[in-house]
Amino acid sequence: MELDLEKFFDKVNHDYLMSLLAKRIEDKRLLKLLRAYLTSGIMEGGITSPRTEGTPQGSPLSPLLSNIILNELDKELDKRGLRFVRYADDCSIYTKSQKSAERVMTSITTFIEVKLHLKVNKEKSKVSYPTSSTLLGYSFYT
Repeated sequence: MELDLEKFFDKVNHDYLMSLLAKRIEDKRLLKLLRAYLTSGIMEGGITSPRTEGTPQGSPLSPLLSNIILNELDKELDKRGLRFVRYADDCSIYTKSQKSAERVMTSITTFIEVKLHLKVNKEKSKVSYPTSSTLLGYSFYT
């Protein structure tokens, strides 16, 4: 199955990300700095608007922070014994049958939306055979 997260970098939940960071980082000053980074305003047309969710795009820190959140997805998939490939917000999960893939799609979508506070793009996510799907421009061929 191919999993697509809707506007991932725009929708990262700050509170959830900060709770994950606080589990590993004891330095309150660093946590405060990271919160300030996340909430730094967005300038459009010379006007700054506050940021309430998402990570600043184009920053080298954003992919790292996104992987901290999506590491929770990786751990969940590992716990379930699923085979998968993930690069940033692109993910393919491999199952033995279509029926199994449909069950996994439903349960992983719930996990992502409830636990990670992200949205799965249901129009772009799909159950398909590996030979008819792509990940980062690569496919399987028989």
